[in-house]
Amino acid sequence: MKIGIVKETKNPPDKRVPLSPDNCVELKALFPEVKLVVQSSDIRAFKDSEYSNLGIEVVSDVSDCDVLLGVKEVKKSELLSNKTYFFFSHTIKEQPYNADLLRLMLKKNIKMVDYETLTYPKNGRILGFGRYAGIVGAYNAFLAYGLKSGSYSLKPANQCHDYKELRQELKKVKLPSDYKIIISGDGRVGKGAEEILHEVEGVFEVSPMDFLTSTRNKPIYTQLSVKEYNKRKDGQSFTKGDFYKNPELFESNFKRFSDMGDMYIACHYWDADAPFIFSREDVKHPDFNLKIVADISCDIDGPVASTIRPSTIDEPLYGYNPQTESEVDFDNENAIGVMAVDNLPCELPRDASEDFGNELITKVLPNLIGEDYETIIERATICENGELTSYFGYLQGYVEGN
Repeated sequence: MKIGIVKETKNPPDKRVPLSPDNCVELKALFPEVKLVVQSSDIRAFKDSEYSNLGIEVVSDVSDCDVLLGVKEVKKSELLSNKTYFFFSHTIKEQPYNADLLRLMLKKNIKMVDYETLTYPKNGRILGFGRYAGIVGAYNAFLAYGLKSGSYSLKPANQCHDYKELRQELKKVKLPSDYKIIISGDGRVGKGAEEILHEVEGVFEVSPMDFLTSTRNKPIYTQLSVKEYNKRKDGQSFTKGDFYKNPELFESNFKRFSDMGDMYIACHYWDADAPFIFSREDVKHPDFNLKIVADISCDIDGPVASTIRPSTIDEPLYGYNPQTESEVDFDNENAIGVMAVDNLPCELPRDASEDFGNELITKVLPNLIGEDYETIIERATICENGELTSYFGYLQGYVEGN
């Protein structure tokens, strides 16, 4: 088997890679029978020389590879027939902008394995950049507070060489003694955000109930699971299974936290049938206290009312005026400061790539190179031999344009 790492071709450019130079060395040590090459690129966070200096061959042409690994969608004109591809295809939710991409992969007899669909036998995604979305999103929340308060100034995350430098920047953070921070979500993204909270000196974790009653003279944070910010409309007890099965029976219970908190870092997964966390009317209430909202989940016009558009890495912050329900300058005194960058892991591409590559090597590629005993690759394959697989037959109408 010959594996090639492709140059990213989507615009705007993405500096991440599926395997870092160190990941490549590890892969070759684990599977010496596999040939590995890297397509030359002036885009990625790792220079060609960082691969070649470690003995990884850098080439311009990957057409002789059997398996091609990327991160984002491969440009249609660059797709090679009769190959196996791994990347985030953004087709499984029938995204209109990528229907042509899937049609072309079918026409070119491509075997498409989508990272997003790689799951353990009992569900649960194997791969993702969620941890670094949480890390960078939480960092940007503190960057926003520093700008809003004028008490310190952090270097933008994308100007930090790596996670180590970013952690050093956090030593500048100065918070009031009564400052209160809320995180919603306790998955990969939430755990990444929590890493940053642990790096900020003097910030203590408390339970959700303690958060509401705390009289500590120190900055605190709490991490909410779905049961803390939702409740049944009829007053019956909350169960997760019931919530996921019948979300229409529930309503938000977040107001008690938004009335107390100063900063909100949104790391939750949200379904369109679930209640909003806080609405535009909620934000207008005089008791609403949040001044900084870092919406890592970034659902536009969705559960977090202040997120009215995505922001960008170059301009990550904007203001939201609750009374006019519109965007204003970030430094407007009546504005909630909003961070809603939707591609946060790209701000720390070296670390995010290394982390992703470690998971790819240990949990996915052995099933490709060896036996796929748990059908991990099979269940993640969208199309093969010119047809949709049985796992993704629901995409037939999408492919046909219906």
